[in-house]
Amino acid sequence: MRLNAVLLTLLTLPVATTVVANDLQRCRAVPEAMARLACYDALAALPAVATATSPAAPPAAKPDAVAQFGLESQTVRNELEGVDSQIIGLFEGWGPRTMFRLANGQIWQVVDDSSAVYDLQSPKVRVRRAAMGSFLLDITGANRTPRVRRVN
Repeated sequence: MRLNAVLLTLLTLPVATTVVANDLQRCRAVPEAMARLACYDALAALPAVATATSPAAPPAAKPDAVAQFGLESQTVRNELEGVDSQIIGLFEGWGPRTMFRLANGQIWQVVDDSSAVYDLQSPKVRVRRAAMGSFLLDITGANRTPRVRRVN
């Protein structure tokens, strides 16, 4: 049984090497940088021992950029610089660890020690990128800006 597995691996190795070499040549020929990178990423996702008949995986669908804003990892960064929304109802301000539910369904939490008191009705807000991967919440009618992080 073990001998059969070794023989099968040895027999498919030249085919897999040829397939990968051909795929690398195909990716090198792609003129546009992002499409070329996607081609190389697709190759990296293939199993270690491929055969000439194994189909390439279709590219993954890109998630909605607004819905993912603030949730991206350090390696995958959303290209948006900010998201506009609104806080529905009476807005009385914030303190440390206050959570804001925006009209778009996102929930953001204050992560700094700032606090402020306001009396605003359904203010428009913009969550924007700040330094070192953090985010700031700009509130229309408020002259202070809390540092926030996305909760969900």
